[in-house]
Amino acid sequence: MIMRILGEGQYEVTEEHMNLLNELDAALQSAADAGDEAAFTTALSALLDAVRSLGTPLPDEQITPSDLVLPDADTSLTQVREMLSDEGLIPG
Repeated sequence: MIMRILGEGQYEVTEEHMNLLNELDAALQSAADAGDEAAFTTALSALLDAVRSLGTPLPDEQITPSDLVLPDADTSLTQVREMLSDEGLIPG
């Protein structure tokens, strides 16, 4: 799956890492639902760090459609709430 972090770039993440990413996404969803800014910031950072560490960065010159777009670390709780679906940021 190709994931884009806004303002940063794209990462290819294999299926074997999706369970962990879904757990981190669920924590983000919970923090957003609760309106807990501190937990939200921590959860978003953990999710983005996991994508960076588990994924393989794609070269900037490689143009590939993203399967999923994630907010950058500076995105506000309000903005992320607008991006969330019933399944969080990462479907599944």
